[in-house]
Amino acid sequence: MVLDPDSYPDYPLDELLADLQKREGFIDGVVISGGEPTIDAGLPAFVSLLKERNLQVKLDSNGLAPDVISALLEQQLVDYYAIDIKTSLSRYNELHTKPVAVEALRKTVSILKQAAAEVEFRTTCIPHLVTASEIAAMGELLQGAPLWVLQQYVPLHAMSEEWRKLTSYHPQQLYDLAEQAGKYVDQVQVRGV
Repeated sequence: MVLDPDSYPDYPLDELLADLQKREGFIDGVVISGGEPTIDAGLPAFVSLLKERNLQVKLDSNGLAPDVISALLEQQLVDYYAIDIKTSLSRYNELHTKPVAVEALRKTVSILKQAAAEVEFRTTCIPHLVTASEIAAMGELLQGAPLWVLQQYVPLHAMSEEWRKLTSYHPQQLYDLAEQAGKYVDQVQVRGV
C-alpha cells in the first residue's frame, strides 16, 4: 500500500463508521496512523466523528505538522499522541529524498511536552541511525518529556533490501541506550525485546 497507494480505493467513511458502530462495546478506541495522517485536511473532522461515538483516539505521527497537532490539542480531539523521533535532527535528511523541516518537529516536540494529553515520543533503534550520540542529541530535544519509548528494530519489516540485512541491537545494547535516554525524560520504556 505504501509503494502504490493509488491502486487501493479509499475505504468509504460511511462503511467505516458503520463497522465501528457494530463493534460498539467491543472496542473503545481507534488508532490513526499512516503514512502520515496529519497531511489529510479531513483529519480533524474525522476525529470529531470518532469522538461523537465516544471513542478514544490515538494519533501516530512523524511530528512534522505542528499546526495540525496544535489544532487537535486545542479542540481536545486526541487522547494519546505517539510521535516518532527517528534520529538526531541533524541526520533527518539522510532518511528522505527531499529536505526535512526539522524545525517543525522541534516545534511539535515543544508543544507536546507541555500538553495535557498523554504523549509518547518513540524511537525505533536502527543501529546505524541511533547510537549513543544520537540518543544524546535526541535527549536534549526531548528534555523533560513524559515518556520516551525505544523500540527494537525488526529488519524483516524494512522496505529497503539493504536495511533488511541489518542486525538489530542485542537486548542489552538497547537497555544501555534506554539507561542513557532516562537522563533526559521522566520515563523510558523499551519495546520489542
